[in-house]
Amino acid sequence: MAKQPEEWLDDVPDNHEEEDDEIIWVSKSEIKRDAEELKRLGAELVELGKNALDKIPLDEELRNAIELAQRIKKEGRRRQLQLIGKMLRSRDEDPIRQALDKLKNRHNQQVALFHKLEALRDRLIEKGDDALAEVMGLYPDADRQQLRSLVRNAQKEKAANKPPKSSRLIFQYLRELAEA
Repeated sequence: MAKQPEEWLDDVPDNHEEEDDEIIWVSKSEIKRDAEELKRLGAELVELGKNALDKIPLDEELRNAIELAQRIKKEGRRRQLQLIGKMLRSRDEDPIRQALDKLKNRHNQQVALFHKLEALRDRLIEKGDDALAEVMGLYPDADRQQLRSLVRNAQKEKAANKPPKSSRLIFQYLRELAEA
């Protein structure tokens, strides 16, 4: 025998009002913003090279989707990015973001070091022996004679409007010193 509408109310638990308090409502706009953010994260991952991608903690399925997106062009790529964003929704994105931030920071530090070394090279070429003392202070292991020879050659090349071969060699030598 079917229950009457009044009897249905008997089956509803009395604590239904308490259950409503525990539910957190999220707006549709917020859900869309989160989805867009994950899509942007996926796009950043797609832009990475293979070596950088190896440093990001990705499961095999997500990794394959990213590698596929790297090979696809135009509209297919857009759809693949949407798929990657959808895949990221079901995963913990924090370790991925942390690894990506770490990669970006390392890149920024490397760029800053390169700018510093370029400025030091330029001072060496402009000021000669005066700047050589600064380099020897920063890098005591530096070969003073080799640097002096490279600086002289770079100054000659600059005066003769020749390609800056020695200037590049100075930069490479300074980079080796900085990395050691």
